Amino acid sequence: MKKRILGKNGLEVSAIGLGCMGMSEFYGVKNDDESKATILAALENGVTMLDTADCYGNGHNEELIGSVLKDWQGEVNVATKFGIVREGGKYERNINGHPKYVKQAAEDSLRRLERDVIDLYYIHRVDVNVPIEETIGAMSELVREGKVRYIGISEASVSTIKKAYAVHPLTALQTEYSLWTRHVEKEILPTIKELGIGLVAYSPLGRGFLTGRLDKSILTQEGDFRKILPRLQGENYISNQQLVEKLEVIAKEHGVKAGQLALAWVLAKDKNIVPIPGTKRISYLMENIHSTDIGLSSQEMEQIESLFSFTAIKGERYPDAGMIGINA
Repeated sequence: MKKRILGKNGLEVSAIGLGCMGMSEFYGVKNDDESKATILAALENGVTMLDTADCYGNGHNEELIGSVLKDWQGEVNVATKFGIVREGGKYERNINGHPKYVKQAAEDSLRRLERDVIDLYYIHRVDVNVPIEETIGAMSELVREGKVRYIGISEASVSTIKKAYAVHPLTALQTEYSLWTRHVEKEILPTIKELGIGLVAYSPLGRGFLTGRLDKSILTQEGDFRKILPRLQGENYISNQQLVEKLEVIAKEHGVKAGQLALAWVLAKDKNIVPIPGTKRISYLMENIHSTDIGLSSQEMEQIESLFSFTAIKGERYPDAGMIGINA
């Protein structure tokens, strides 16, 4: 497995990570045995970045990871997040960035993960009612106490990133980034590159849509939140699906799958970008891992990017409830 350094603070991780959210909710019925086997397979194949959050399954996801890691003796970096507060089973959320909450959330995550330190700790969404300097200040105290190694921020605006960085160096910005979500290229990527902050790209496969395997039957399964995403509704779905079909043609020419090509594109954009595709299946995990072996020329990058231009994708990223805290 190739390695990458996130930012200038020295956190070395595998070139591709594993997003674990869907193992607990949002992507259909959970299967703990299948998920544990997938996490273990990821670790055994050199994946050293596991991504979770305290709100995924109301703590279930952290506990799931903890149950696997208690018997794992190899290298691993666990990234978790705080700040999104939801009632169990509900999609609507509130954001909490108060310093006292930061400390308690970290203690709760450590307990569920059964670990002494959180390798990378993010504020999941920025609380606009609390100065970011106060939230980051509390996170920096956790670093001094030895409970957190590195800190990050998620879905933040350029101005917020700069304010946060002035309090404590940020190791990573986590944000959605893929062929169908390229907004960060205009201002955010240049900013974090200047500051020496790495980018952790979540949903690099566009919620699975860029694999070409996400059809209407999957979207009707119990517990799959993708059915409420604007990009997967009506005419938006039809228009976006046509783009994916064109991506599949290009992928076939390369002898790879559409999802692998989409991941290879993210990896090729910058050496400081680490995508964290999520999956519950070992077969898909291995497909994702092998995407790190695909090289793309500048001409091939341009061909793909011209297809997925900034205006090509139809529909917003989330419904209104999910946009709370985005670019805050």
